[in-house]
Amino acid sequence: MKPGLRVAFCGTAASTRSAQVGAYYAGPGNAFWATLHRIGLTARELRPNEYAELLNHGVGLTDICKVASGSDREVGTGRFDVAGLVATLEHYAPTWVAFNGKNAAQGALQRPVDYGKQPGRLGPARVFVLPSTSGAARGHWDVERWCELARLV
Repeated sequence: MKPGLRVAFCGTAASTRSAQVGAYYAGPGNAFWATLHRIGLTARELRPNEYAELLNHGVGLTDICKVASGSDREVGTGRFDVAGLVATLEHYAPTWVAFNGKNAAQGALQRPVDYGKQPGRLGPARVFVLPSTSGAARGHWDVERWCELARLV
């Protein structure tokens, strides 16, 4: 990340595939990169190994759990580092933090959430919760929330 980003996307933790290859959202069924392009946050569809290029678009990436990888069920919530996430947001001060799925958002905000803009802030950042781009969450997929975020940022 770097200071002054428009939005920082926060996931739960690296997927097994992402951890293996050292790149965000690298699972073959994950729609993250295609969605960023579709909603206009990137000029073209980036590949997972090009994640650092997001900084040129005012976009950053992080996770609430940095010490485990796998699915949300495998990672659980016991190793969420909310204080570390807030410190990261305070240091880099993105305008928005957008949670890629409810699991990380509920862990960070420590309350139930629905999709969309949330009341209050997390550190200096306004908060938005998105349907997960994971292939495992396809039943909850709705690109319109992603479009709504793009209009805000």
